[in-house]
Amino acid sequence: MTDFLRIASWNVNSIKVRLPQVLRWLDARERIQLPIDALCLQELKLPDDKYPHQEFENAGYLSLVAGQKTYNGVAILVRRSALASISTDIDTTFLKVTRNIPGFDDVQQRMLAATICFNGAKPIRLISAYFPNGQSPESEKFAYKLKWLAELHKWLGVELSENDRLALLGDFNIAPFDEDVHDPKAWEGQNLVSPQERKAFQDLIGLGLYDSFRLFDQPPKTFSWWDYRMMGFRRNAGVRIDHILVSEALKEKCQSSGVDKNPRTWEQPSDHAPVIAEIAI
Repeated sequence: MTDFLRIASWNVNSIKVRLPQVLRWLDARERIQLPIDALCLQELKLPDDKYPHQEFENAGYLSLVAGQKTYNGVAILVRRSALASISTDIDTTFLKVTRNIPGFDDVQQRMLAATICFNGAKPIRLISAYFPNGQSPESEKFAYKLKWLAELHKWLGVELSENDRLALLGDFNIAPFDEDVHDPKAWEGQNLVSPQERKAFQDLIGLGLYDSFRLFDQPPKTFSWWDYRMMGFRRNAGVRIDHILVSEALKEKCQSSGVDKNPRTWEQPSDHAPVIAEIAI
């Protein structure tokens, strides 16, 4: 039995394109005996019936999916051998499932939550979320983003009152501080770093959540997204917009948190890198 649970988040920018990379990464982590026990995916860009359940099951993972053709889509994968009861039954693995923000009418598949009973650990409420991009502060998409964030905040307040062990993982499309941006001056006033978005991020923190990444000393200029254009990754011209926020109970158990840049170096990579937090059982 492992002494740790490793939870991760990765915007794969199309699971159809990136399936080989995700399987390769999960296998690589297994080989170095640092397996990923739960993986939250975003931007699946395919409907539920096209999701590669069998391929992930062959790799030892069960999946809960909220897909959408062409855009959006989120999933939660759990490693079968990490479960309290080894099962192939999705209904008994993913408990208290919530798809999208309750009470918020939205056709976009952006949020998926489930309670998981891991081996040796108290149940953990995992939320995989793909926050709206927002496009630009003057756009209708930005107004939608702020509304979505407000509704998420309202719902999370209830969730935290009912689940003391909770983690919110995903592509937040928000760089919370200037140190999370490669060139803060160049980004000033733009989407992802606006005062409204950063306030919304801090409002989530105010609910009793903690940015797991900032619980530890981190190398400067650590980012999770780099534009495909203008050699963004090669120049490390990135931003940190992929996060794992944990509740107080999980904060006390969090042993490490960081970004695994290695998959970004592979052929046909996502523009995001996976982020990981390690939780003591």
